[in-house]
Amino acid sequence: MIGRLENNNSIVVAAHRGLKCDYPENTLLAFQKAMESKVDMLELDLRLSKDGVVMVIHDETLERTTNGSGKVMDHTLAELKQLDAGGWFDPVFEGLKIPTFEELCSLIASYPEMLLNVEIKPSPHAKWVVDKAVAMLDEFGYLPRCVFTSFDAVIIAYIHDTYQLKTQGFPAELMHNFDSGPEGTYSKMWAVGISMKLLTPKLVQEFQDKDILPWCYCPDVDQQVYYALGCGSTLMTCNNPRPAQEIRYVIEHNGR
Repeated sequence: MIGRLENNNSIVVAAHRGLKCDYPENTLLAFQKAMESKVDMLELDLRLSKDGVVMVIHDETLERTTNGSGKVMDHTLAELKQLDAGGWFDPVFEGLKIPTFEELCSLIASYPEMLLNVEIKPSPHAKWVVDKAVAMLDEFGYLPRCVFTSFDAVIIAYIHDTYQLKTQGFPAELMHNFDSGPEGTYSKMWAVGISMKLLTPKLVQEFQDKDILPWCYCPDVDQQVYYALGCGSTLMTCNNPRPAQEIRYVIEHNGR
């Protein structure tokens, strides 16, 4: 399924950590609302709890997006589930929890066309997270929908070499452990995520010349969406997907 993006010319919209413009990021509510809004892909972040459960959370630590403190990996699943992961965004969302990856996979079951961008956050346990995530995605039958992302080139290589799955990396200067050799990191990347700060037509062309799909993040207003299109980048990971979705609708219905 994910392979259909290789020859795609229309805008593809991915929701960055769910519909995080309106709901607390990386919560089941944010992902549910993103799917209801008809995005094409969910982008999500994985880390490991102290007792080896794959959790959906971006930061290494708990302070920004929960009422907890300390590192995610220093807390068990039971401890993490006691935390509030919604009130920091707005008191109306108090009571939302950090989801397990299994909970998110169950939620996605009702959306058989939904693509997944699964980001493995750098950590001492990142390969273990990969192994557990791939096994779970395989169990749910979701692997054909997935691309796997990491800022750690070692993890990109591990996913590519061990599982022969599609990966998204980043420009070399943004990656840890980047291997610049002819069989290095770029040779193991199916796609690249380019920030709006770095995005240029020249950089897009350089990656296209390497047969790497040039995706971008995060075009959240009309001007950024049109700029990304002008650069040749059509897959957009957005904090606010609406501008990209609305512009896609206009292009598809008006031919411009």
